[in-house]
Amino acid sequence: MDGESNYEIHQNAYIKLILHALKHKTSSVNGVLLGRNSVNGDNVEIVESVPLFHSQIGLLPPLEISLIMIEEYYADKGLSIVGYFHANERFDDFEVGNVAKNIADHIYKYFPQAALLLMDNKKLEALLKEGKDRSPVMQLYTKELSRSWKLAGADASGPLKIKEPSANIVLLDFISSGKWKDIIDFDDHLDDISKDWLNPELFK
Repeated sequence: MDGESNYEIHQNAYIKLILHALKHKTSSVNGVLLGRNSVNGDNVEIVESVPLFHSQIGLLPPLEISLIMIEEYYADKGLSIVGYFHANERFDDFEVGNVAKNIADHIYKYFPQAALLLMDNKKLEALLKEGKDRSPVMQLYTKELSRSWKLAGADASGPLKIKEPSANIVLLDFISSGKWKDIIDFDDHLDDISKDWLNPELFK
């Protein structure tokens, strides 16, 4: 494969990640992306996402437990971990920090087209005010063509697209109705195993 891959994220996977970040506005949060390669290998389809942590997100033991459980569950559905999502603690922080790089590097070892998605709070703020933009409110970093994570285009014509054009309209509706309060991540599940990290009720 020559040039960079294109990435298409499904609406529910996209919305889940943003709601997770909104639920824990004063913390860094992270999540993993589940998906598959296209037949020709040029496109990565991000079908699902799983919110991971909102406290002490760099701790290895809970991270390892969560990744094993996620991989086992989604392997039966033909999906594997294809990327990582991170939202920084500070609103104006657009740096990919060491924790994000380390976890994304781990995923990259197994999936060289791995996507690292970083929450773009400025784009989200603009969307909340104007409600018009159809492009993702996150930045895509990849490592395919270099040794370090590089920004792969953050505009509507970039390599990251949302599968459903109306996803941001649905997102705004979910935000206005307080749906972010219902998000459960692995932190919540490890504290109380009755809480389902799959969030089966979220989109009902």
